[in-house]
Amino acid sequence: MSEKKDKKDLDENQPEPKKSETANEGGIQKGSSKEKTTEESLKETEEKLLRSLAEIENQRRRFEKEVKDAFEFGFFNFAKENLATLDNLQRAKEAIKNDEELKTNKDLEKFLENINIIEKDLISIFEKNRIKKIETKNKKFDPNFHQAMSEVEDDKAEPGSIVLEIQAGYMLGERLLRPALVGVAKKKDKKDEENKDKKEQK
Repeated sequence: MSEKKDKKDLDENQPEPKKSETANEGGIQKGSSKEKTTEESLKETEEKLLRSLAEIENQRRRFEKEVKDAFEFGFFNFAKENLATLDNLQRAKEAIKNDEELKTNKDLEKFLENINIIEKDLISIFEKNRIKKIETKNKKFDPNFHQAMSEVEDDKAEPGSIVLEIQAGYMLGERLLRPALVGVAKKKDKKDEENKDKKEQK
């Protein structure tokens, strides 16, 4: 009986075999199916890298667009404000030409010639920076480029055509900088003509 007891104590004191050793004994390697192969790991890394590169490219494009928009917005306002300089120069020229006292001045022509040079230089600078005048002569009214300020009765002109330019309009590249203020032709009202004839007859 003591011999059985000693054997039992010996079995109890003996350390239990490790799980991995037990698994290896059966020829089964747990966890191996869950481990990624080198090829799969490389493919996953490549996909992550491509996504990162695409995001960097998108950020670069957004940044470039923001810089371009900021520059164009600033230049647009600058160009629009500078149109007033050209307007004032042209108004001054017309006022000087129509001034009764200045008409008799022998130096008037020379003075106007200098103003014309300044005006041409300013227009040249505008054109170099893609600022161009909107043509109105013999043009049909277009709300995309023109703003009608009045209707002018004119039987000779086609209705809807521009017969008067009140203020020049300008484009900045393909963008409208300022619409041209114009007068548009319309047919004479028959009632007005009849009333006019009656008044003449009286």
